[in-house]
Amino acid sequence: MARPPAPAFTCSACGAAHKKWSGRCDACGAWNAIGEEAPLSAGPASRTLGAARGRMVELSTLATEEAPPPRAISGLGELDRVLGGGLVAASAILVGGDPGIGKSTLLLQAAASFAREGLSCLYVSGEEAAAQVRMRARRLGLADAAVQLAAETNLRDILTTLDSLRPGLVIIDSIQTMWADTVEAAPGSVAQVRATAHELVSFAKRRGTSVILVGHVTKEGQIAGPRVIEHMVDCVLYFEGERGHQFRILRAVKNRFGPADEIGVFEMTGAGLAEVLNPSALFLSERGKASPGSAVFAGIEGTRPVLTEIQALVAPSTLGTPRRTVVGLDTGRLSTILAVLEARCAIPFAGLDVFLNVAGGMRVSEPAADLAVAAALLSAREDVALPPDMVIFGEISLSGALRPVGQAENRLKEAQKLGFSQAIAPEGSKFGETAGMRVQKMPDLVTFVGETFGAG
Repeated sequence: MARPPAPAFTCSACGAAHKKWSGRCDACGAWNAIGEEAPLSAGPASRTLGAARGRMVELSTLATEEAPPPRAISGLGELDRVLGGGLVAASAILVGGDPGIGKSTLLLQAAASFAREGLSCLYVSGEEAAAQVRMRARRLGLADAAVQLAAETNLRDILTTLDSLRPGLVIIDSIQTMWADTVEAAPGSVAQVRATAHELVSFAKRRGTSVILVGHVTKEGQIAGPRVIEHMVDCVLYFEGERGHQFRILRAVKNRFGPADEIGVFEMTGAGLAEVLNPSALFLSERGKASPGSAVFAGIEGTRPVLTEIQALVAPSTLGTPRRTVVGLDTGRLSTILAVLEARCAIPFAGLDVFLNVAGGMRVSEPAADLAVAAALLSAREDVALPPDMVIFGEISLSGALRPVGQAENRLKEAQKLGFSQAIAPEGSKFGETAGMRVQKMPDLVTFVGETFGAG
């Protein structure tokens, strides 16, 4: 006789598994949060698995050709770009971002745009009353859009409504406010978020409805709740930006139907979010005359080249440990570049406060920004302004060598289009003819410092 499956106990606050029940979770310290969950092997199918054979799974080869999935175009070019060319039917999308950054505004505009293109849309708000959503729609000039609206948090009622209406797109704002009456946990807990997300994603795949879930983020900037949600969905988008800047960036960190790391750029205005068709021109629009501590970096975000200004300030420190303040870049990368400058180029930054900022609220993560960061730091330290028509890119290795980066030709073409006539790139960079643009190839950081700042 087969042994019955052992019971499983899971913490509803953090999702940790336990072998037996206890009053306090050892992982997160929550009290009375551990409950029993029936294991998958306890289902009726498992009891007959040994007696009956399953069906043969249909197989295919890697060379099998299939038609590309149908996509719905919203008319918002930046959103369609991030999604990989439009909204795929039956896809599940998770959108995260800081509070007040504009997630609800973006998705309400997206729903209205999809509705104008003929896609039936349903917007479900669990955080605001229907009157508040209508007020925002009137402010954005979307009151006449054919978007159906509901203010509900009960998952059973929402799924019943969706099964009856069968909309082409449903937006859930937000997944942390939804609750399933089959789970004994508070809304927003790990168990509730996992269960409600699973049911909504399963409905999307089963009925062919596209689902967009809005997710809250933690203080570290990650989407709150179990990481399994990001594995469930087809696309994970982050809506980024600084409160003090009008620029907003929609970034894809996962996309099963298009390129990851693609970005869409928007500008927050009084009438909502406006598309930015040329981000480079916008990020450099407030750049004045040449000044020490400023360098223009030619970067790549997804498939598009984007030029941003990196600003640095170096000043004598009155503290025992000098300050290192960074906005828009990785702090660890700054420490590495300072160490290489001191060890390989004999340029010390001890006793100096260093402040680094990426203008416009942009966030840069690619290593190709290393050389532009070093140029801004040296320009600020030596009080020497770089030429205003120069762009810089290149990765710095720990030995001080400059390593070539990808898509150098696209970076130079974007810079040339915006009126830049000089560029500094690593030796070995591959690009074609750059008519009217002078490109200096540098083998290492020592040569760069000597030729650009007259030291080394």
